[in-house]
Amino acid sequence: MMAVSYKDYYEILGVARTASQNDIRKAYRALAKKYHPDVNKSTGSEEKYKEINEAYEVLKDPEKRSKYDTLGSNWQQGQDFTPPPGWEGGVHVDFGDGGGGFSDFFQSIFGGFAQGGRGATVQDIFRGRRTPDEEMQIELTLEELLKGGTRTLAFDRTERAADGRPKKSRKTVNVNLPLGLTQGSRIRLKGQGAGGSDLYLVIQLARHPRFEVEGYDLVTPLRVSPWEAALGAGIPVQTLDGTVTMRLPAGTQNGKRLRLKGKGLPRRKGALPGDIIVRVEVVVPPKLSPRERELMEALSKESSFNPRG
Repeated sequence: MMAVSYKDYYEILGVARTASQNDIRKAYRALAKKYHPDVNKSTGSEEKYKEINEAYEVLKDPEKRSKYDTLGSNWQQGQDFTPPPGWEGGVHVDFGDGGGGFSDFFQSIFGGFAQGGRGATVQDIFRGRRTPDEEMQIELTLEELLKGGTRTLAFDRTERAADGRPKKSRKTVNVNLPLGLTQGSRIRLKGQGAGGSDLYLVIQLARHPRFEVEGYDLVTPLRVSPWEAALGAGIPVQTLDGTVTMRLPAGTQNGKRLRLKGKGLPRRKGALPGDIIVRVEVVVPPKLSPRERELMEALSKESSFNPRG
């Protein structure tokens, strides 16, 4: 069999070979968020994102991880690799159009190609055991998280028919959006995966024009004038469900972070919502009127304040 490039899935996710499943999941969520094609437009980010998903597909599953670990720890990322003699075809899982594109290395150890034949089916490998759970991403807006309720999701799936041939179908499910969802949260749809397995929806947050997300908190810039920052003022701040007035304390410095309690993303029932964190940006007028200039000059002469100490 032709050699393929070895992939060190632990190195790709940046975790030790002894990492717990929880550590692996955390590492995956952080990297998937960083390299998601909707967020990261830099060259190579899409390939990196695919590589991250492939690594997680193996390491999140104890059985696939155990099989991968039997290859040994002496291999390095990118080395030529050929499955050892007698290597049995791995678990073949078809992810359809949404989750394909796995590398030749993955296929060589999990696609059933090690012996040159057709990939073993899930039933062949697991001898009647339940089909592994599926996982797919679903993109939601911040407004959808706040509103909750039910969303109808339609997606295409490719499964194998009784004769082994791929069979495409379109599936529609109603998804309840509970309180407490944020980036990387998972929703379990029991029995909605291929072959009656469970389907896990992994939440990806759509980029918002106004807010950045930090857990359940929302961070937004607030542009204020020098006199508002110096004297204090009531400033309107837009939230996900309307506008509120925030009191800007006198003497507020550029870059100061102020909180609007309970105006962030909702947590699970019984827990307080996150906050909106306002990041103050003091903006100097690009052009002064004659009167404004006169006042500024008078202030510069009268004030004893020296920002440079």
